[in-house]
Amino acid sequence: MHDRYAGDPLAGFSKRPVLSAAPTVAAERDLVLEHAATGFVGAIVRIESSSVELEDRHGKIRAFPLGGGFLVDGQRVTLGPPAKKMAGPVRTASGSFRVADAAARVALPSRIYVEGRHDAELVERVWGDDLRVEGVVVEYLEGVDDLVGLVAEFGPGKTRRLGVLVDHLVPHSKESRIADAVARGPHGAHVLVVGHPFIDIWQAVKPARLGLREWPVIPRGTEWKHGICEALGWPHADQADIARAWKRILGQVNSYNDLEPVLLGRVEELIDFVTAPG
Repeated sequence: MHDRYAGDPLAGFSKRPVLSAAPTVAAERDLVLEHAATGFVGAIVRIESSSVELEDRHGKIRAFPLGGGFLVDGQRVTLGPPAKKMAGPVRTASGSFRVADAAARVALPSRIYVEGRHDAELVERVWGDDLRVEGVVVEYLEGVDDLVGLVAEFGPGKTRRLGVLVDHLVPHSKESRIADAVARGPHGAHVLVVGHPFIDIWQAVKPARLGLREWPVIPRGTEWKHGICEALGWPHADQADIARAWKRILGQVNSYNDLEPVLLGRVEELIDFVTAPG
């Protein structure tokens, strides 16, 4: 008689394969990831202690926790914290190599003027390390309407140069006429006035850093910063609200990568000008 219990009923089945652990990839800026659960694909633009922000090709930004559930080039990975920096040269927020253990230099007689406090704070955030190494002081003005007089008061010369960063320096604007008057003046050879095309320095921050496709367009006749806050749904009743809005924007700036290239070139130009040998 056939004994149906004599054999192993599982003998013909193969063992289920053991899934190998996904390799760990260190989070770093510009690494392109796909979040498997949602299909969101983007490059890392911000890294926190336990999460990252990804920006897709349309400028949309989403945050995801570190860990599993990511794909790199179609391969499953676990996203880990940033790799520890090796000892050696590191870059400043402006992209230049940091000078190790460098004390701030005694201030040069040359100066850089910017239009307002927000301009000065943005320049400090990105170029502060470089400026301290070079001994360059940045001072802010309350507008540039009297720039010709301010230049004369400063008294530029061969070893005492003056660089000026101006908002909204576009052809046929009030600012361009002021810059031309300075260039034609008696101190023109020792003064460099450059500018960016933005209405305000806020616009020099890439809109994607705030989750925007582009900065809102504010109608003429509306105070620009109040209009921006209103368009974004931020409080804008008084100057304290505007100050908080700026801190929110400035908080998204960690390096030169967060700023529009047109501003980067102008600031670097000013630093080169005021530090050139007399």
